[in-house]
Amino acid sequence: MAFDEALTLRMRAALGDGPDISEKRMMGGVCFFQDGNMVCGADRSKEGERRFMFRVGKGNETAADLPQGTPMFLGDQPMPGFYFVDGDCCDDDLLQRWLDVALSHARSLPPK
Repeated sequence: MAFDEALTLRMRAALGDGPDISEKRMMGGVCFFQDGNMVCGADRSKEGERRFMFRVGKGNETAADLPQGTPMFLGDQPMPGFYFVDGDCCDDDLLQRWLDVALSHARSLPPK
């Protein structure tokens, strides 16, 4: 995975700059946190695919019904509760819908 500046800027703008939001370079891209809990990220795959990543929680049916989401895998292992969304097919409205689900999950967790 590699850093994608344009997607990172879009994600940063969509999240806003509240005191409970932070970011960290990790996994080759940038991940964003709410009160220390991972919410989302932005990166570019080895194949060059520009993508957003969202942590929505295991068994989240709302996320499974959102368009453009692809379950995330680490090698051959599924990562329950994590989805990739193609950054080139994700307009601002869809980005906000995915963020709302991911933020809702993060806010349901205790702060770290």
